[in-house]
Amino acid sequence: MALPGILPAAALAQLAPDEGLIALKYLDYRDWQPGADRMRVRTPSLYARKPLSDSLQAEGSIVYDSISGASPLYHNTLSGASGLGVTDYRTAGDAKLTKYFNHVAVGVGAAVSSERDYLSRALSLDVRVSSDDGNRTFAFGVGGASDRINSTNGVAEGKERHTLDLLVGITQALSPDAIVQSTITYSPGHGYYSDPYKEIDVRPDHRRILAWLTRYNQHLFWLDATVNLSYRYLHDSFGSSSHTAEFAWNQPLPDGWSVVPNLRYYTQSAADFYFDPPFPHGFVLRQPYSADTRLSAFGALTSGLSIVKRLPDGWSFDFKLDFYRQRSDWHFGENGSPGLESFSARWIQTGVSKTF
Repeated sequence: MALPGILPAAALAQLAPDEGLIALKYLDYRDWQPGADRMRVRTPSLYARKPLSDSLQAEGSIVYDSISGASPLYHNTLSGASGLGVTDYRTAGDAKLTKYFNHVAVGVGAAVSSERDYLSRALSLDVRVSSDDGNRTFAFGVGGASDRINSTNGVAEGKERHTLDLLVGITQALSPDAIVQSTITYSPGHGYYSDPYKEIDVRPDHRRILAWLTRYNQHLFWLDATVNLSYRYLHDSFGSSSHTAEFAWNQPLPDGWSVVPNLRYYTQSAADFYFDPPFPHGFVLRQPYSADTRLSAFGALTSGLSIVKRLPDGWSFDFKLDFYRQRSDWHFGENGSPGLESFSARWIQTGVSKTF
């Protein structure tokens, strides 16, 4: 929900970084369901940051996704753009320019993402204001996105969607070894929200999303480690609400090594117009209806481990592995949506970076 570059990383005075950075990453993603391999995504990306002066910084990134495989099993039935599977690619890039004043930083950004059947363009503006002692930072952001959809099956041709994103947040240093950050984002939008590759998928032409995210970092001096805690609540006007809780332990090791194990739990309720099996139970002509399992009620666990090795002359290598498991009966508070297959995924990411 955070607009790119808007959330402040720490409650520090608004000073431009005095080092440049270039980072190359490669992500390999795969997911599966019982008896069926599904999607495979391979993603190289490049990020660069360069101070242009003592008070001006430029940064940007480019990414390419290669996507292949079968589309999701919903109600135990394969669906997709071709009816047999999916092959697609995505090319995306963003750029941002940030101007630093005494206690204020102002950033202006632009982004574009292109797929075979989808084009998205976005602009953003963020302002960060720090207190005189540098222990408190207020963040304000606004962004807008304009999307154009042209599905390959001809169901959605020249469809548009427009979204506005608003953010307000505060970061507060509680002590020399503890910091807390809380942000609220509100995102109203209107236009085409249906999935043209799902049979009988009709969704409202407007959507409002409200999210509250709080993060807390506590450094433990006697262990030379940092505990990262976060919680996010999100409510969607489609009728779904979700909760996300995450724990991470950042542990530096000798010789420039560090490890970060993490665990995340996610749960969401179903959208008002989502209907459980059998398909198409509950369908009423010209009324919102979806059998998309992404709109169902479920719970999910993600466990992961990051390893970083820092070398002389500003070089750094990193490796990250995550496993994801989703089940309807892991939904918190009540039973999840029945009749759905479990869903699993894993991410492997490697990267190298250099400061200069």
